[in-house]
Amino acid sequence: MKKYFITGLLIWIPLVITIWVLKLVVDVLDQSLLLLPVSWQTENWLGVHIPGLGAILTIVIVFLTGLLATNFFGAQLVELWHEILHRIPVVNSIYSSVKQISDTLFSSSGQAFRKALLVQWPQEGMWTIAFLTGTPGGGVATHLPPDCVAVYVPTTPNPTGGYFVIIARKNVVELDMSVDQALKYIISMGVVPPQK
Repeated sequence: MKKYFITGLLIWIPLVITIWVLKLVVDVLDQSLLLLPVSWQTENWLGVHIPGLGAILTIVIVFLTGLLATNFFGAQLVELWHEILHRIPVVNSIYSSVKQISDTLFSSSGQAFRKALLVQWPQEGMWTIAFLTGTPGGGVATHLPPDCVAVYVPTTPNPTGGYFVIIARKNVVELDMSVDQALKYIISMGVVPPQK
């Protein structure tokens, strides 16, 4: 009896959570319909709200923005917009930080996490998976021994929280697994090992 109940839970829990997350995302994206004039909203001319229409509108707006920003005129407008935001005192610090992080994470030319590593953390003799993020730069590098690497040590099961540490290259072990496989391994708390 208990075995059947647990099997049922293992089938339903991922499905319900997936549907719940998708509904949450669609509901948030549907809020973009509120930007339209009231006369254009579906409740007024159809008499009913159509779920997901705002998500489609948001995707179209993001796509058109990307399309516009890739040509010469659009790139000039984006550059002007950046300069305006950089001149506003409080907005400047928030916008610059968020822009730098989003460029690092989502840019097709850059790699936020270059390699999956194995490092001793939080003390010698304990091992965890970490990600290579680069090499120390600026004034930091002058105060460190030669050949150090910048590493991000994520927390489990939420890898968005973690620690940024600088470690000597000789103390890291490069893993033969992709960053995606390592993230799945971390999120599953070691339950789902990477496939060879």
